[in-house]
Amino acid sequence: MPMVYLDHSATTPLDPEVLQAMMPYLTEEFGNASSVYGLGQRARQAIDQARDEVAAFYGVAAKEVIFTSGGTEGDNFALQGIAQRNADRGRHVITSTIEHDAVLRSADALERDGFEVTRLGVDRDGLVDPAELGRALRPDTILVSIMHANNEIGTVEPIRELVTVTRERSSAYFHSDAVQSTGKIPTTVTELGVDLLSMSAHKLHGPKGVGCLVVRSGVRLAPQLLGGGHERNRRAGTENVAGIVGLAKAIGIAQRDMAKNTAHLTGLRDRLIEGVLDRIPGAALTGHSVNRLPHHASFLFQGVEGESLLLQLDMDGIAASSGSACTSGSLEPSHVILALGYPRERALGSLRLSVGKGNTDADIDLVLDRLPEMVARLRAMTPISAA
Repeated sequence: MPMVYLDHSATTPLDPEVLQAMMPYLTEEFGNASSVYGLGQRARQAIDQARDEVAAFYGVAAKEVIFTSGGTEGDNFALQGIAQRNADRGRHVITSTIEHDAVLRSADALERDGFEVTRLGVDRDGLVDPAELGRALRPDTILVSIMHANNEIGTVEPIRELVTVTRERSSAYFHSDAVQSTGKIPTTVTELGVDLLSMSAHKLHGPKGVGCLVVRSGVRLAPQLLGGGHERNRRAGTENVAGIVGLAKAIGIAQRDMAKNTAHLTGLRDRLIEGVLDRIPGAALTGHSVNRLPHHASFLFQGVEGESLLLQLDMDGIAASSGSACTSGSLEPSHVILALGYPRERALGSLRLSVGKGNTDADIDLVLDRLPEMVARLRAMTPISAA
C-alpha cells in the first residue's frame, strides 16, 4: 500500500533539484573549504554562493548568516550565546509557554545558571499578547525569544507587533524560531524586525542536519562550539558543504514556488479542516483559524487517545503526528496543548495533519473517508473522559 504522507511539519522529502545540487559535493567535489588548493577553494566558493543566496532570501547581509546543524542548534546558540555574552547588561530572558523544546530546555539551563526566565502564556488560539510582553519587559531583559509559527498547532505569532513592543520598552534582543515558517510564509528579517532567526533545511525539502542562524550586525553573541575560525569565529567545525548547498537550493525553490505552493497547500488544509470538523462529532481545531501556517491542520478528538489514532492511521498507510516529532515518543500530553488551557485528558487526543506540495485531493479524500470510523472505533473500545 503506498503511503499517504501527512507529516510535513516533522520533516519533508528531499526535493530532486536539491539532491542534484548537492551531488557534486558528496562525490568528486569533496574538498575541505579551509584548504588552500583548488579542491578546497571550490568548496569555499560553493559555501560563499550559498550564503549569499540565503542572505538574500532573509533580506540580510551575507556576514549575518551562520550555518548550523539545524533548528535545535540555532535555538540553543541564540539563547545561550546571547545570555553568556550579555550577562553584564542583565540576566532576564522572556519566552513563551508554547516554544519548541530546544528553546524551553535552553531557558531551563539558563535558570540553572542564575538567569531569570519569564514564560508568557498564550490564549486559546496560541497567540502571545503583545501587551503581556510589554508588562513583562524589564530594564535587565536581554532577550525575547518567541517562535514565528508553532509546530504543533500552526498558529503564526504577531512577531512584528511583539518586536515593536520590545523596541519601545527595552534594549533586549529579539530571537524567533522560524523553523516551521521558512519557505511557507514570508520570513524576511527586515519585515519581522528580529535580531536573530533560526531555521532548519529539512522542513522545506532540504537535507537533514543543516540550518542557519541569522544574527544581525552588532548583536553580541558568544560562540557555543570552539575550535577553528569557521563562520567568522562564531561556529567552529568543518563546514557541511553539501548540506549548505542543499539548504540554499531548497530556500531558492521555496521562494520561487511559494505563491503556487501556498495556494495548493491552503486548499488541501482547508478541505481537511472543514471535512474533519463536519464529519467527526467532538472534534476541535487547535490553533488560530486564520493566522495559521498554510499546510497545517491540527485537532483534538474528545474521548480518543492520540497515539492509538496514529497507529490506526499507520495501519491504513497514513503517516501523521500527535504533535512535535521531537517528543512524539512520550505518552504525556503536549505542553503546547496544555498551554492553550485544555485539560490533560482532552490534550491526549491530539492529531496533527501537515500537508506538502506532493499531496493531492485523493490523499485528503482518503483521510476524510477513514478517520471518522477510526475515531468512532477507538471511542467505543477505550473511552477517555473529556473532563
